[in-house]
Amino acid sequence: MTDTQGERAGTPGQEALRENGMMRHLLESLEAGKDIGHFGRLVFAMVARHFLDEAELKQLLLQDPACDEAQALSLIEQVKARDYSPPRREKVLQFQAQQDFPIIPNPEDPDAGNVYKDLRFPEHVYAHISEYREQKAHVHEEEAAHSA
Repeated sequence: MTDTQGERAGTPGQEALRENGMMRHLLESLEAGKDIGHFGRLVFAMVARHFLDEAELKQLLLQDPACDEAQALSLIEQVKARDYSPPRREKVLQFQAQQDFPIIPNPEDPDAGNVYKDLRFPEHVYAHISEYREQKAHVHEEEAAHSA
């Protein structure tokens, strides 16, 4: 998969994912047959599903020796059914603290793990996040009104 200049071949979706350092790290780790951990697979699926079709996503997850076909399909279905938004850096760091594999290889860099900085998601992702924040603000307003 690597040519003589160190460039990787891949689908347009994979190439787009490589624009983000964390996703490039996860892709390269999967391609190398590494176990990226449960949360690494979850983060990968939450982001990659917006760039890859399900078959390609499944094939990449299956390169993790700790992930069989049933687990890969279950994870993809879970992420799709719950319509998970790509996680913010803070959430990825919480996930990373629960496993050995470093999802963000350089956590000291404040931009590392910020998929929203480097990747362009479909508009519905941003709308979903905006709706969630509005609902959360409304709940906080109601709680403040009731405690006053």
